[in-house]
Amino acid sequence: MSEPTDQRRSDRAAPPPASGVPATDASAADLPGAGIDGLAVELDGRTLWVTLDRPKQRNSLTWAMITGLKTIFERVRSDRRVGAVVLTGAGDRAFCSGADLSGMTGGSAFEMHESRGQLPALFEAMWASGTPTIAAVRGYCLAGGMGLALACDLVVVADDAVFGTPEINVGLWPYVISVPLLRSMPPKRALELMMTGRRIDAAEADRFGFVARLVAVDELRSATTELARGLSEAPTGVMALGRDSFYRVVDASATDALAHLQAMLSLGSSLDDATEGTTAFLEKRRPNWSGS
Repeated sequence: MSEPTDQRRSDRAAPPPASGVPATDASAADLPGAGIDGLAVELDGRTLWVTLDRPKQRNSLTWAMITGLKTIFERVRSDRRVGAVVLTGAGDRAFCSGADLSGMTGGSAFEMHESRGQLPALFEAMWASGTPTIAAVRGYCLAGGMGLALACDLVVVADDAVFGTPEINVGLWPYVISVPLLRSMPPKRALELMMTGRRIDAAEADRFGFVARLVAVDELRSATTELARGLSEAPTGVMALGRDSFYRVVDASATDALAHLQAMLSLGSSLDDATEGTTAFLEKRRPNWSGS
């Protein structure tokens, strides 16, 4: 749900554009997400930066953006160029203010119900991507935008960020984003936000427990880049299987989780990179990851 612009927010300059390959270059035309309206992509090293690119609308989500993001996350698992994905918002006012409700009306009740299934499908694609995901958040991160950020593995937050689920104030409930919220903070914290619709600043978000890094605005890009680079240098096969296991067991019973994890331990230990990592440790050298 998009929020009205707050004129009291200072108009600080946005961080400078990062180095990397812009999506408009011919060499980047086949990047996941290239050419999708409302999204901008660039490959910086092995980090795919995906920018919600509607700053005048505070990067509110359209159906096309949601389906485009889903396509990106479906593709990155098999794209060996990409070792990490960063989601961020254009401009200096918002990561994402939620869904663009003005463009999400019309159609029968059944058609609207089917369309609303795109956001759950996006979350599933993110968790199944096999690739580390980071949200780099500054400014407003509200409603579906908060759900999108918390569906990422890690959240890096600038100190001007504001989070909230204000749906209750317009007679709605944040049903779908309940899942990423409940996976990111204690349940009663999530329920309080959903019941009251109140906003929390970056410091309180950090206390809620879903912030991986809290940094100054002018450090957001560099801190996120450093984190993404470290993740993208990890053995990709090990990372993919590990993430898969985390999301498989996070909602499972202890008995089911342990059975799955025991099997995954055997599978993971059979990977070439598991052998290489152990050998490198014993030989006191840096491992040479193959990704397999």
